[in-house]
Amino acid sequence: MASSKAIPKRPFLVRVGKKLRPVCNRLIARDSLVSNAAVLDSANFPWLKALEEASDHIIKECQQVLAGRKALPPLRELSPDHKRIAPDESWKSFFLYGYGIKVPENCARAPVTAQLVAGIPGLCNALFSVLDPHGVIPPHYGVTKGMLNCHLGLVIPKDNENCWIMVNGRKLHWQAGKAFVFDDTYQHTVENNTDDIRAILFIQLERPTRGLGRLVQKLFLGGVRHSAFVKDAKMNIERWNQIQAEMEKA
Repeated sequence: MASSKAIPKRPFLVRVGKKLRPVCNRLIARDSLVSNAAVLDSANFPWLKALEEASDHIIKECQQVLAGRKALPPLRELSPDHKRIAPDESWKSFFLYGYGIKVPENCARAPVTAQLVAGIPGLCNALFSVLDPHGVIPPHYGVTKGMLNCHLGLVIPKDNENCWIMVNGRKLHWQAGKAFVFDDTYQHTVENNTDDIRAILFIQLERPTRGLGRLVQKLFLGGVRHSAFVKDAKMNIERWNQIQAEMEKA
């Protein structure tokens, strides 16, 4: 029989947080100022218009980053906690902000995009999310109703019918310069069944809430920001960027 030491226990706060999560999610949903539907009405997020109007600039900056995409880190390398939903290296990421923490060297490479996302109310994460040809992100659920996901299409396969995200049984296709918002606590999965890469601006933001739900949301997200999950990812991003900088100098 394997020793109990073979599988380390999760930190105490993570174990407690997992048990409290259903209660937290119910309170946040009850006090949400926007719909609790799987896919939300974009009209509730006025800042989306500015992103879509500036999409040509964002696409250009993304393409410049993609020009060196072999140097883009697989998400699983930056955040080992994502290995279950990033089983290979096909899902890559270029973080501008991680849980509100700016990545200066990355923002310098995409200054227009960085400035635009910095003005989003309740910004948590902002990154160029790249999925290689025939890449798959298996079905999974987000951890909290306290955050919403926004996808802005940037570099989209010509055969976009075969590149999609399924949210709660609804299949959505990205379009360059167009955005949508969804609640990732509903089951979702992504497939790029084409020979082209797919790149989007992936944004996570705090759900607009009020009252007790907002207090619970702030406490939960505050706990996440101070967890090893975020600290490890931040450290890995810094290490990756340092290695790339040294390689460029060599």
